[in-house]
Amino acid sequence: METLEFVIYPDGRVQEKVTGIVGASCSEVTAAIEAQLGRVVSQEQTSEYFAQPLKQSATATAQATFSDW
Repeated sequence: METLEFVIYPDGRVQEKVTGIVGASCSEVTAAIEAQLGRVVSQEQTSEYFAQPLKQSATATAQATFSDW
């Protein structure tokens, strides 16, 4: 499940935490929000940021042989 959590401090700072998004696509999700909030002071990537999205592929092969018995 994808979640964005925001903590707003009394001095106006906003801490943003993204979970459930694998890879660098979390930057795309948060870009518009960060543009509206103002200057980004620091960023810290989680292990999910460096994880590779799972891609499943299935290949089926059929082999037919005929015999002249």
